Amino acid sequence: MDNSRREFIKKAALGTAGFTIGGLGMSAKSYAKIIGANERIHVAIAGLGRRLGAYYEPISRKESNVELMYLCDVMQKQRESALQKFSKYIDYKPKLENDLRKVIADKNVDVLINATPDHWHTPGTCLAVQGGKHVYVEKPCSHNPREGEILVEYQKKYGKVIQMGNQQRSAVESIDIINQIHKGVIGTAYKAVAFYVANRGEVPVPKAAPVPQGLDWELFQGPAPRMDYTHDTWDYNWHWYGWLYGTAEAGNNATHELDVARWALQVEFPEHVTVEAAKRHFQNDGWVMYDTMDATYRFPGNKIIKWDGKSRNGYKTYGSDRGTIIYGTNGSVYVDRNGYKLFDRDGKEVKSSKSQGNEAGTALGGGGDMTTRHVVNFFEAVRGKEKQASTIEEGARSTLLCHLANIAYRTNKSLDIDPKNGHIHDKDAMKLWSREYAKGWAPIV
Repeated sequence: MDNSRREFIKKAALGTAGFTIGGLGMSAKSYAKIIGANERIHVAIAGLGRRLGAYYEPISRKESNVELMYLCDVMQKQRESALQKFSKYIDYKPKLENDLRKVIADKNVDVLINATPDHWHTPGTCLAVQGGKHVYVEKPCSHNPREGEILVEYQKKYGKVIQMGNQQRSAVESIDIINQIHKGVIGTAYKAVAFYVANRGEVPVPKAAPVPQGLDWELFQGPAPRMDYTHDTWDYNWHWYGWLYGTAEAGNNATHELDVARWALQVEFPEHVTVEAAKRHFQNDGWVMYDTMDATYRFPGNKIIKWDGKSRNGYKTYGSDRGTIIYGTNGSVYVDRNGYKLFDRDGKEVKSSKSQGNEAGTALGGGGDMTTRHVVNFFEAVRGKEKQASTIEEGARSTLLCHLANIAYRTNKSLDIDPKNGHIHDKDAMKLWSREYAKGWAPIV
């Protein structure tokens, strides 16, 4: 939404009254419709895979006052399927587009929801911000640490709202208990254990194959160095087939719980990172990264975050499939997407709050009322009516923890970190701070 439209909205709002407006013979009700039209946010979605269902409600609800203009994806059947699915929620047809760059070129688009694969998150967001769009980018907001820095630099340079899909920042119960922690309900919070448990199965060994019908493989690769197509790469399994497109399970899921842990402990950058990680299951399948990780982050002030990630062992070590436990000098808190439980120092439960919502846990795709609140918060931040539940600075810092764990795993080293900016002191490890880009695709501030 450009400044002239926003200014019109503010001025017009002053004129709504229960009589005709300024000799125009227009009722207040009709005038209000004009205001609504000028405050309407025009949205495009890029990436129409498993996260698509998360956007039905925030876009279709009348109160959001948004219009879905584009459904964009490099796979034809994804576009057509998304159009059919959205037809159950809206009574108009958005345009279908293959190339995100063409969507960004449309000056009528105000907002991009960037749900593309990880390697597209920062480059796509930067292109959109340069094109005058506000961006809601799914987690992880970046593919490597440098991209997180670039996102923050772009936000400051262009003044657009950028928000990551760390939707638990908009969970009513999480906001409540984190505020209580900050006010000392468990004394001084000193440690958080963040965890994720899933029973993912075998994945195919990628083999050379023809590009699937309807897939723009060149555009799928986009910012990444070029390679020949291999079977099943485009559809989700790109997460596990190396570092060209994905960020492993740390970027895929640890992003959420590490964000909550960092939020609770009020820490920014660590000073030391240690990781034990390996591929433990289905040794001969196509999964080439770790599927099990134990990471420890030490922060200034003797605060610690631990990440316990088990992608292919369904044993619920902590009684749930994902969540965060925060320890304090006078008690502890268990918090997840379903609410929280507060315990005193003796381990007695003294308070709990259960969410009435339906946010998915480990189900692929997910979505629910928590995501709806987070996307709506983004829309209202674009309008200037709400404060962001989480700025891109916060999103980038939490995502950096995932990248640091991945770098420690890839280099087989414990990492000493500069707590002022998150940079790694080891020169070899810092070689992974950025990545190699296809020619012309590197995001530059």
